[in-house]
Amino acid sequence: MLQHNNKILKVPQDYSAAPLNQNILKMNGLSVIKSCLYTQRNEGAMFLENHMLLFVLKGQYHISFGNVTYQVNENEIVLVHKSIVIKYEKYGNGEFDHVLDYIMLFIKDDLLNEFIKMNNIKYSHPSVVLPVSIYPLNKRLIGFIESLKPLLDDARGVAEGMVKLKLLELLYNLVDTDEQFLIQFLNLKQKDHRSITEIVDENLFNPLNISDLASLSGRSLSTFKREFKEIYNSSPLQWIRNRRLEKASELLLHSTLSVTEVCFSTGFENVAHFSKVFKEKFGVSPSMYKKSKLYNLLEK
Repeated sequence: MLQHNNKILKVPQDYSAAPLNQNILKMNGLSVIKSCLYTQRNEGAMFLENHMLLFVLKGQYHISFGNVTYQVNENEIVLVHKSIVIKYEKYGNGEFDHVLDYIMLFIKDDLLNEFIKMNNIKYSHPSVVLPVSIYPLNKRLIGFIESLKPLLDDARGVAEGMVKLKLLELLYNLVDTDEQFLIQFLNLKQKDHRSITEIVDENLFNPLNISDLASLSGRSLSTFKREFKEIYNSSPLQWIRNRRLEKASELLLHSTLSVTEVCFSTGFENVAHFSKVFKEKFGVSPSMYKKSKLYNLLEK
């Protein structure tokens, strides 16, 4: 399960080791993950550090981005752009003891750029750029998945070069499947110069650091920091931390969430660090703050 205590995980970074129901194949930070488990329903949220390709073999995925929810059925593949936060619900197939079987591939820009140069592909603007695209699996893609399974079963014995070759093979299969898929892939490497205020508003309580936010905005880190200070008259770190701490204080007072749940719900990734900076701002630990406020309310 990708979500723990309301925490939004960064993937593939937070896959430090494979649990019993997963096989992981890695190459220079690029990951291929196969998971097979039995579940009626599982949900969570994640921030995509790389572009994600998800093959659903058994079961069903619901992926939500913004106000739109996409349904991914068996024998379908979904392409999701990097640097966005998505929520998901996944369901096992009730006809097969609720088995959920899928493969996730995380692709970095470097590999996409190499593929585009190898084939002298020219970029053309699509009519619509979609953050999430769904396509059916054809015989070639199903054959590719079958060829990948032995490598996943013996991941430690696979050379990095083999992983790269398999992923390049996948890209060839994908772009031959549908011209629109190629166009969407080309758009993965396009960075929009988005409003800093829009990026901050959308991701204030997501577990993103300043470098992540700069990337989302299409700016270098130094440019992002400079423009942020011009807008907010404060450094990004100080301003964002204060907003998160203020939200945390509200949740501690007005919700039944635990300190750990409040920590992860407001963009902090470490409970000890959250407790430290909370005490620096409010003079007491989050747990004492919650208890003292509750006591005051009861007194009234």
